[in-house]
Amino acid sequence: MNDTETHSIASVRKRAPLLDACAEEFAETTPFDGLTVGVSAPLTPHTGLFLDTLVTGGAEVLVTAELGSAHEDVLAWLNDHPGVTPLTTVGMSETEIADARRELLAAEPDLLADDGAYLMSLAHEEFPGVAESIWGACEQTTGGITRLQAMDEQDVLAFPVYDVNGTPMKQHFDNVHGTAESSLSAITSLTDLLVAGSVAVVAGYGRCGRGFARKLRALGAQTIVTEADPRKALEAVADGHEVRPMDEAVTEADLVVTATGRFGILRAEHIERLADGAVVASIGSIIEIDTEAFDELANEVHQPEPGIAEYQFPDGREVTLLTEGQVVNLAAPNSNGNPTAVMDNTFALMSRGLAAFAEGVELSPGLHPLPEDIDREVAHEKLAAIGVDIDEIPETQRAYREQWAAHESSDSPGSSG
Repeated sequence: MNDTETHSIASVRKRAPLLDACAEEFAETTPFDGLTVGVSAPLTPHTGLFLDTLVTGGAEVLVTAELGSAHEDVLAWLNDHPGVTPLTTVGMSETEIADARRELLAAEPDLLADDGAYLMSLAHEEFPGVAESIWGACEQTTGGITRLQAMDEQDVLAFPVYDVNGTPMKQHFDNVHGTAESSLSAITSLTDLLVAGSVAVVAGYGRCGRGFARKLRALGAQTIVTEADPRKALEAVADGHEVRPMDEAVTEADLVVTATGRFGILRAEHIERLADGAVVASIGSIIEIDTEAFDELANEVHQPEPGIAEYQFPDGREVTLLTEGQVVNLAAPNSNGNPTAVMDNTFALMSRGLAAFAEGVELSPGLHPLPEDIDREVAHEKLAAIGVDIDEIPETQRAYREQWAAHESSDSPGSSG
């Protein structure tokens, strides 16, 4: 910790052993020496520490925030941080943030770290020359990967991208547990909602939706899942949730949460059927809820507190929309996003993925899985940090696993003798 560090940054640093390990290693190897890294992400204390880790490795960092996510104390610290140039202020509009991203890309960064693929899509749309010169990038969100998969299928990606969101360490911890716990905390603190006994609708049964629905159910909610994928719907049924179409589910819901990262999940036809008193929020992306339809269908809107909008409809219903449809665990007042223990994992994956590009890994343009050895390394470091030992695979077991030919010998494992 240095003398100018805010309490929030210092507090996160104490609980982020993986980023600390990255910083120690990068201080010696300086993988980013002479390189510029462009970052678009929520400006939470965790992101601040991630940027500090990149700077420790020799990077010049340019950063823009996500809508409604810039923390004033984090931004103040970054403005005084050598090696980091924030291109954002607290309270910037969506248009202003888009302009900041253009300013970042105009500086011709060598590497990108993205959250939602906003920088990457903009680079290909408006800065094709810059896109051609980028060494590589990392993306950490489901919504961003969805966009990048479309770009990859259309063969338009001009540089290699690591799918950090797809790794086991990201899927099983950040998405399932981190998003669920931080989102539930944000929703209950904003609304005073009692989860036990409530009817809760979760749109989407991917990793985030699955984790959130399970937390709600464990606290006593009657959970209803809406899905468009038959396999995920079956998984939700097998996990004990009711599965219904959205236009049916919302009619009796106390809470409706979208968790897909996809466009247009809660639309006008659903808003017209929302139960009186329902609370609506997104834990996936700002594009999931049709907020314009809320404004068009309601005859009155009250905002009693920051992050809360109460919509009165002509038929007498009142529905509460949280954080203007922005991701609730990031946009809610005083919210820092996922817990530090989770974001430490994710940003360590991002850091090591970027370092691999900086150190010259050769990959063709397109979307690539983050190397398994990086994911396993981060998992081992996490276990060491929390004092957990695991077994090692013995050579006999390893040899049997790699064996492919049938053997008649009685010495073969599993032979009947």
